Amino acid sequence: MMAKRCRAVSMRLGIAVSVFALAAAGCAENSGSGGDDKTITMGVIPGWTDETSTAYLLKNVLEKNGYTVKVTKLSDNAPMYTALSNGDIDLLSSAWPERTHKSYMDKYGDKIEDIGTYYDNAGLFLAVPTYSDVKSLADLPSHAKEFDGKVTGIEPGAGLTKATQDDVFPAYGLDSKFKLVTSSTTAMLTELKKATGAKEPIVVTLWKPFWANQAFPVRPLEDPKGAFGKPEGLHSLARDGFSKDFPDVAEMIKNFKLTDAQYGSLEDSVVNKFGQGKEPQAVQAWLKENPDYAPSLEKYLKK
Repeated sequence: MMAKRCRAVSMRLGIAVSVFALAAAGCAENSGSGGDDKTITMGVIPGWTDETSTAYLLKNVLEKNGYTVKVTKLSDNAPMYTALSNGDIDLLSSAWPERTHKSYMDKYGDKIEDIGTYYDNAGLFLAVPTYSDVKSLADLPSHAKEFDGKVTGIEPGAGLTKATQDDVFPAYGLDSKFKLVTSSTTAMLTELKKATGAKEPIVVTLWKPFWANQAFPVRPLEDPKGAFGKPEGLHSLARDGFSKDFPDVAEMIKNFKLTDAQYGSLEDSVVNKFGQGKEPQAVQAWLKENPDYAPSLEKYLKK
């Protein structure tokens, strides 16, 4: 695959871009490594902190063990799964293939390797501020005016967006009362911060694990009909043939796990203590606070 020098290009979240257009713009730092046994390319969607946190964590461990890891920024799930299935990137460190991203796995799964589950209690939900009287999704229709008939969502291509629109809205009769407003994770968080700062009503799409659940005064709405489904696992996915090309790395990722406490502190370091653009420093600081973590992964890599 041809490596390209990344030009300074401003890329907004939530704007669907094709992998071809992204490569033409020069935003991909590198394409899939194929035969290069020491270069690995990971895809991330900026603002999706499960991806950025885990990608830079794995990058840190791999680079300290002789690998070169490139991070390619993509705008949404469609270009991400397309790039993975085409071999334009090697790894997606954090995905929701069991249910939230199932439609993408149905389309691209025959060209994608599911390396393993690193977290097994992920969930989707709608959330309101803790000062709201609304407790359940079933209560929302009668409070539509209070929330201005709007649910503030994230990227249009997110699995959470699809589940909210296709499953939750019909299950609770929200179609005629509410509009799901999509944009980006960053924009949703901006609206959430603004509303909670002024103690105004707001309904947002959220998920766990995610740092915002601790950073903002929010709580999930009860889902008595189970429209969002049961908790699911977060997986690490790879291009077809990755395990054959990188058997040691694949074995390491199969044994990559995060507990709730580890996940929460890692995201807090990446998002709150350091901020966007300083992921490497955030991960390094987290590893210093968790000195046994890197060795638990490094043991699978040949020296």
